[in-house]
Amino acid sequence: MRIALTHNLRVTDSEEEAEFDSPETIAAIERALARAGHRVEPFDVTGPASLLVTRMEAFAPDIVLNLAEGHRGKTRRAFYPALFEELGIPSTGSDAYTLCVTLDKALTKKQLAGWGVPSPRGRFVTRAGLKAGGLDELRFPVIVKPNFEGSSKGIGQDSVVDDPVALGRLLDEVLASYPDGALVEEYVPGVDVRVVCVEGLPPLPAVQSVIPASYARRHDIIDYRLANAESRVLERRAPAAVAPSVHQRLRELSDRTLSAFALRDVAALDFRVGPEGEVCFLSATAIPSFARDGVLFAATRAIGLDYDATVLAVLRSAAARHGLLALLDGTKPRPARARRTSLRVGLAFNMKRIDSHAGDDREAEYDAPETIQALTRAIESHGHVVVPLEATPDFPRALMSSSIDVVFNIAEGMVGRSREAQVPSLCELLGVPYTGSDSATLSICLDKGLTKRLLVDVETPAFQVLVTGREKLRALRYPVIVKPNQEGTSKGITGKSVCDDETRLRELARELIERYGQPALVEEYVSGREITVGLLGERRPRVLPPMEVVFLSPNERPVYDYECKQNWQSHVRYECPANLTRDELRAVERTCRATFMTLGCRDVARIDLRLTPAGRVYVIEVNPLPGLTPDYSDLCLIANGAKIDYRTLIGEVLSGAIKRWQSRQRSAERGDDASGAAVGDPETVLDSAGSSGRLEA
Repeated sequence: MRIALTHNLRVTDSEEEAEFDSPETIAAIERALARAGHRVEPFDVTGPASLLVTRMEAFAPDIVLNLAEGHRGKTRRAFYPALFEELGIPSTGSDAYTLCVTLDKALTKKQLAGWGVPSPRGRFVTRAGLKAGGLDELRFPVIVKPNFEGSSKGIGQDSVVDDPVALGRLLDEVLASYPDGALVEEYVPGVDVRVVCVEGLPPLPAVQSVIPASYARRHDIIDYRLANAESRVLERRAPAAVAPSVHQRLRELSDRTLSAFALRDVAALDFRVGPEGEVCFLSATAIPSFARDGVLFAATRAIGLDYDATVLAVLRSAAARHGLLALLDGTKPRPARARRTSLRVGLAFNMKRIDSHAGDDREAEYDAPETIQALTRAIESHGHVVVPLEATPDFPRALMSSSIDVVFNIAEGMVGRSREAQVPSLCELLGVPYTGSDSATLSICLDKGLTKRLLVDVETPAFQVLVTGREKLRALRYPVIVKPNQEGTSKGITGKSVCDDETRLRELARELIERYGQPALVEEYVSGREITVGLLGERRPRVLPPMEVVFLSPNERPVYDYECKQNWQSHVRYECPANLTRDELRAVERTCRATFMTLGCRDVARIDLRLTPAGRVYVIEVNPLPGLTPDYSDLCLIANGAKIDYRTLIGEVLSGAIKRWQSRQRSAERGDDASGAAVGDPETVLDSAGSSGRLEA
């Protein structure tokens, strides 16, 4: 099974993180599930919920093992189960309603009173409610605790007070730290006993947390210090040292509590057993700790279950409820292996060091440091580690020594008609997945003439490639436009690139051939609207809203040339979505999708078009390696028009490479051969060929 392990990672010893899980606990659960043959991905829910949703939908788990406590508020524990339910992802544990109610100690006890479950007399207090009185009904001593906290947060030896004056002072302190409210209840002398319940297992013995006599204390309570920093001094006694009749009473009250709140899979119920054997309910924990030294595992050890078996019992209970037992039981055990919570993403780029605005276009296609920084931040926001890899002659060594998982490729390469394929080719040689189209598509699309020869199912302007400028010309209709055959960013294109006769055509062609050291492309000039379209995806790409480049100066033959792109504010404005009729929009989308698929594009591309007044759509150029400068590059402007923020855009591009990385990982786990075909069980081969899933971004 594919299991997402959601949790809040505890990284400090602060009281604020007391309910969070330590790295050791998460690693222990991960190993337990991996040893049973499951594919486990830990998800620390710290950070924006949108990031968790993106990663969760990408990983596509079969089930979530949820330990997430949430971050703030009275309903924090309910947030993630509600989110998983909304996403349609099965999860372990109780539902959002139960988690919300059981975090509220006062409400829990009020509801349980109707089920005949006794608890100490108490009163829920807020700062505003202090004026209402009512605390004089309680008998001293009383204990004060935060109403919406667990792990004994806010509870110390001074939480038990003997008079109204001390109570007033204590309430001021507690409500200052926990303004959502405090619970004041009569203090019951006795011992703390916890009953742990795991569905599907026989009744577990009650566990008594015994405080050593040598431990300095005023009251026999498990306060914050004992529950956390000094928990090692506690003795977990299972079964608890209480009379058989008390055990029976604990079981009866536990069953009522489980029924009252429909607690599922695993829960821990705290009781106080008085000197005469009287039992009072204290609190319910629907997400108990999975720490190895915790009460949960003390209870299961008493019936002969080890750590792994306990974790799997919780998982099995949830799997049975969600109808996933067949999938669970079909998982084959395998040796545990380390899993990472993030990938090392190599960012392959060529950095611009020459100011292209000054007219020197040698590095016009390269990316400015600001773009590289923006990409780094966007990739890191998805939980990954970025390793910069500049595409210089030292790139192969850097790639081999960087221990990266995938490459986010924006590198234009150094020189030659296949320069955009240099980085992808090296990645393919070393078996490193990368973003964007493969080396073959990048090579083809950089060669404008070759691209047009392949696009037989869509309209492109009639053209001819001139190698020397002296070739016999075909019967092209004037005006024509002349441009370098293997450049991007409109390099070599100016307002004078459109010509009306053969003499000027040959003159321009020879200039470009000499300047750029490559053939010149001559194609018929198509009058009409300048449209550019972004596409995301792979086999059936998502076509983003078309963007129109509107020329500001009146011109019968406008050209979206190099000067326009470098100083666009003076020459053009952008409209996205473009104002197209329904038929025009369908024609544009159909043309772009066919072009994308014919050329074998992948993950991302931008296609430049001309839309004639008659509604005919001509493909002018295909860019499978579009610029990604925020709020500047055409694709980013298109994404803005589609209400896709920059971070999400980069995540969508990255998801393709991660999908291929995940596929390689699964192939390695199945023992596939080098060609990618599964080796061994034919049913495994069939299953792998027919399965698909969304993968982490």
